Amino acid sequence: MYDTIVIAAALFSKGETTRDLIEKAKPMLNDGGKLVLVHVLEEVPRYVAPQIPKEHLTAHQREVQDTLEELAKSAGDTPCEVVVRSGTPSMGILGTAKEKKADLIMIASHKPGFSDYFIGSTAARVVRHSPISVLVLR
Repeated sequence: MYDTIVIAAALFSKGETTRDLIEKAKPMLNDGGKLVLVHVLEEVPRYVAPQIPKEHLTAHQREVQDTLEELAKSAGDTPCEVVVRSGTPSMGILGTAKEKKADLIMIASHKPGFSDYFIGSTAARVVRHSPISVLVLR
């Protein structure tokens, strides 16, 4: 059983994957435990950043925050915090787990494609670099 579980929130498929992770995590929490949903926005390359209005980036971040808050409601009575970060997804997930003193990271993984064997998926990087347990769901 765990006190704090960080869930890497994927926003594709209308959040169904994240909802599944939340449902699987809830029974794994100790009494008084909490969930932390984290989504990491990849940084815009420097050569592109000047072309994108700041309002557009701010609006996108607000949209992601709102979506995560809606997903957090699916946790019901279970305390669920929302974190939106910028940067490399794997490092953002690991950083959040460290900051929140998490006991477990939960992340969904797709079946690896050809390119994953060369650059590695986010789930693989999290597993490789995490000092705490990681539960990867397919």
